[in-house]
Parts: sequence; C-alpha cells; structure tokens
Amino acid sequence: MQKEATGAVYLQTNDETKNEVVAYARAADGSLTYESTYETGGRGTGKPHLPSQSSVRLTEGGRLLVVNAGSNEITLFAVEPDGLRRANTISSGGSTPTSIAAHGELVYVLNNGSASIDGFVIADGQLRPLADSKRRLSEEGADGAQIAFSPDGKTLVVTERGTNSISAYVIDERGYAHGPTTIPAAGETPYGFDFTEDGALVVTEAFGGDVGKAAASSYSVAGPGELKPVSGSVGDTRSEVCWAAITKDGRFVYVTNFGDGTISSYGIGRNGDLELVEAVAASTRLGEAGIRDEAISSNGRFLYAVDADSLWVHGWNVGADGRLVEIGAFGGLPSTVAGLAAS
Repeated sequence: MQKEATGAVYLQTNDETKNEVVAYARAADGSLTYESTYETGGRGTGKPHLPSQSSVRLTEGGRLLVVNAGSNEITLFAVEPDGLRRANTISSGGSTPTSIAAHGELVYVLNNGSASIDGFVIADGQLRPLADSKRRLSEEGADGAQIAFSPDGKTLVVTERGTNSISAYVIDERGYAHGPTTIPAAGETPYGFDFTEDGALVVTEAFGGDVGKAAASSYSVAGPGELKPVSGSVGDTRSEVCWAAITKDGRFVYVTNFGDGTISSYGIGRNGDLELVEAVAASTRLGEAGIRDEAISSNGRFLYAVDADSLWVHGWNVGADGRLVEIGAFGGLPSTVAGLAAS
C-alpha cells in the first residue's frame, strides 16, 4: 500500500545536455518515494555536483527555482498537486549561475562565473528580469558560494570563498540591491549558510579542506546590509564542511562535512552564539567523502541530505532536543546530482 504524500524533496540532475528536477514524495513518517523527473529546459555543467548551496530553492508562494549552470539560465516551476509545471526558463543575466535567493516575489541569482548577482521578479506566474539590477561581488575572484535574503528581506548576503569574506547588500523598496558592504569571515573558505527567524546568520567554514579544521561562525544583522560578528570560528573536528540548515525553532544548526560523510550539530543561543553539540550527529557513510546538500522539511520534522558519491538521499527525524534519528536512504540519482530543497 503506497503511503500518502505530505511533502516532497527536490534535487537537480545537473546534466550537461538536459537538466532535470528529480522529485520524491515525502510520507508522514519522512520516508521518500521516487515520483518523477521534470525537464528544466536548460542544461547543467555535467560535473559531479555544484559547489554551492541553494541551486534548488522553494519559495514561500509554492514555487520551485532551479539554476541551469551549463546554459546560464534559471527555471521557475509551479508546485501543483499533481507535480511540477514549468512556468519559464530565462537567462540568468550572467555566467554559471549556482545559487538562488527568494523573498516574496523578488528573486536574486548568484552568477559565479561572472562574479555578479542579478535580480528578477515573479509576475503573472513568470520569472521576469529586474531591469538594471546587476551588481558585482567584492572582486572578480570572489568565488561566491551562496546567496540568500535575511528573513525580513532587507539584506541580501553572499559568501565569498575566494576572498574569505561575506558581502551584504541593502535591498530597497523597489527590490534593488545596493552595495556590497564586505566584511572578513571569521574563518577561511566561508561556504553555505542559513538564517534563524530572528535574523542570526550561521556560516560554515571549510578552511580549504584541511583535515579536522571544519568550523562554523555566526553573525547578527545590525541593520539593512550590516553584519556584525557574534561567534568566531567554532570547530566541529571534522573535514570540508560546506552546507548548513537551521531548525525551524532556531535552536540548532546542522552542517554537512563532505570530507568524512558526517553531519555535525551546533546549538544556537538567544543572541546567535554557537556551541558544538555533537561532532557526529549523523552520517551517511562514516569516514567516506560524499555528503553535500541538505534541507529541513517545511514542518521542521525531517532533515534530508544527499550523498552525491553514493547517489542516495538520506533522511533523519529531528528531535526536540536536536538529536537525529535515521529514517533511511533512498536511491534513483544520477552521478551529477546537485542541490536539495524540501517541502
């Protein structure tokens, strides 16, 4: 008997000839069942994974956004009861789009190849360019890793691996970005990040992949486009940390450590300070590289992460105390899989 779907998990194939979204239906117990694939109308890079967070993003309005890094395009899907319906696919405004931010009807894409960000609006069910919205990162070699809005939508943040810094833009009432104001990251190779609902920002730090050096730091948004350090680098003793996902209550953050297939958990204090809770809160293949993108379901009950080397999506129950209990692993992924979003 097939379980009734209560949500979904989405990834992209990143295929160099025909990029597609892979959709899994989520049951009430968190288990996943392969549903279907949906063509984006664009192309991926054809390389194993994308070095970014949020190449696949769900919006609050029931839409799915996907980058097509090989064809320099982005795709908008409507999420409907019987699956995804592609609305349109348009130019990203630059080269090699790798990460997408969304707040209401406003969308910004990080074009890593051109070291820029470009704005869009969702109007009449279509994605439309926001005229004259291109803004540069702090420098040409910035190597941006992720772009995202603060919860209030007034600040847009980009982590820059190439400069070991974090850039922040002020978003005006028309949706235009001003800046950036760039600050040094607490540690080397800032990568993925997530916000609490109160606006605390937690950033992972890969430290160039050095063994045992993985860490995370936190910042507050003191005002639009203004970031202030809270916790300096807090190590998790693991290697090559890259992605971050914060629980819905804002009390815990999970980071995936690509280098050894583990997930570490941190506690988040009221002022956004970090404390390591478990160096190994969970794992896909303990001691083996591969774990990458992750996301928490919209109901806050489940954490999902993709092991892009073994080609499985893994799931865990998220306990009230932050502890993770494994649900299982679910297959059906290509070798170039990238991104992960969960409803």
